[in-house]
Amino acid sequence: MFELEREWKYLSSVERFNKRQQELKSLIERFWKWCDQVDTLPKGQLGKAIAYAQGQRTALNRVLDYGEIDLSNNASERNMKTYVIGRKNWLFSTSPKGAEANTIWMTMIETAKANGLDPVQYLEDLLQKVSELPTFAKNEQLEACLPWNIVHSPSAIQNLA
Repeated sequence: MFELEREWKYLSSVERFNKRQQELKSLIERFWKWCDQVDTLPKGQLGKAIAYAQGQRTALNRVLDYGEIDLSNNASERNMKTYVIGRKNWLFSTSPKGAEANTIWMTMIETAKANGLDPVQYLEDLLQKVSELPTFAKNEQLEACLPWNIVHSPSAIQNLA
């Protein structure tokens, strides 16, 4: 399953969805059939692994419904590592509003990273661009500043109209 997903890594979500329907679906069905038929001791390592997998059946099957989601949660866990490492520093937020501000900034930083942008450059450009927008900016002007709408260049956000 993971080998197929690696091959499909750079496909569009529509193409990945189609590949999953054509190739991954039957593999997952065979996996569940094997899990349901295998005879193991419930307290043994294999028995525990199969019981865990069966408990995740609904979640694993959801990957067949969408081309956008990953087969594993490795990327999410890597992103969460930043929060775990910074946890002690955030004890000094001193207030719920301070903690909320930290959350907003970390979300912006991680979203920039997830979209292949340099977070520092993105935030610098974003603050500059937003300060130049009219008081009642149009939704299109604001949406153009979102990380997934930025063209990858050293100062891409400043090039927005």
